[in-house]
Amino acid sequence: MIEMRAEAYERQLTQLREQVAQIDDLKAELAELRERLGQNSNNSSKPPSTDPPYQHHNTSNESKGRKRGGQVGHRGLSRKLKAVAQVDRVIDLRPISCLQCGHILLGDDPQPARHQVSELPRCKAFVTEYRRHTLHCSVCGVVNKADWPEHMPSGSFGPRAQAVIGYLSGRLGLSHRDVSEVVQLLHGLELSLGSVSSTQQRVSQSLDEAFDGAQQFVRQQKAQYVDETSWTQAGKAKWLWINATGEVTVFRLLEGRGSEQAKQVISQDAKSVITTDRYGAYNWLALRRRQICWAHLRRDFQAMVDRGGHSADVGQAILKQEVEIFRLWHQVRDERMRRAEFQEAMKPIRQGVKQLLQAGAGSANKKTRHTCQNILKLEKALWTFVRVE
Repeated sequence: MIEMRAEAYERQLTQLREQVAQIDDLKAELAELRERLGQNSNNSSKPPSTDPPYQHHNTSNESKGRKRGGQVGHRGLSRKLKAVAQVDRVIDLRPISCLQCGHILLGDDPQPARHQVSELPRCKAFVTEYRRHTLHCSVCGVVNKADWPEHMPSGSFGPRAQAVIGYLSGRLGLSHRDVSEVVQLLHGLELSLGSVSSTQQRVSQSLDEAFDGAQQFVRQQKAQYVDETSWTQAGKAKWLWINATGEVTVFRLLEGRGSEQAKQVISQDAKSVITTDRYGAYNWLALRRRQICWAHLRRDFQAMVDRGGHSADVGQAILKQEVEIFRLWHQVRDERMRRAEFQEAMKPIRQGVKQLLQAGAGSANKKTRHTCQNILKLEKALWTFVRVE
């Protein structure tokens, strides 16, 4: 009897352990789903356009208790008048006679009230027809054809028309059909969808030299900012890479987002500092040459806050340090603090952030633990901006 009870107890204990393990798995899955549901542009790499309409950001008027639109006491700004030399047409309005006595009024007001109206001119496509004549010589009978002029475009559209089509489709991202509609409505120029496509290719080819020059320029700058995002072209998944500097930004559409593509975008010979996120495709860069983007880091720390518990304590503490980092950095940027003073003031902050990351690396939360561990591997690259002007 005792043996039977012992066996039953062992079975129940085994079942209980299995149930506890299953509950733990379900809790972890639920936490994962909740975190995924709560992801937005503040705590993940999702763009702001994907945030739900009910998502209120701290920068909104509603979160500050304000109504939409102009605030009470706000001083409005009217459109600034252009200089007289920039005005195309002036209409002077003068009273003819005195309202009281009827006497004729002469002269000019030295400071008349001014009101300007800007209007777009009617811009209709200008069509040029080239006619090449063929004439027979009355003496020898030879057939003679005139040469086409060198300045004549080979296609049906001139350079300005091609530039407008390229701008509408390339810069503004309009569809072929929308480009055709805009050009016809605004300029009276009939344009087929096939013509839009062929013009795009022609404009793209004409920009090859300028693109190569821009790419060479950004690669040689002292600081570069590199990132990538998913992109769809003709229904195929690709990746749009960006290489930005203070003066020039270059976009490249590549097949993937690995280290192979990163090396196509970033010059391996240049000595510039590259600002990136923590994505592994950039890990071939030497840490002395890399700056981890603090905007991306802030999302990581905010995600830790949103998880609650010990993760939230660590994340909130690092975010407080981040506020101090940028307060000091703005003083250096605005020349209110010397760089040597800035570097000295940053020492305790760097140490504090490192200790907080080490605390997060021991967190019971798997995501927080891995995030902190991975950031610690790149710790030197967090502070390149302190060392390099």
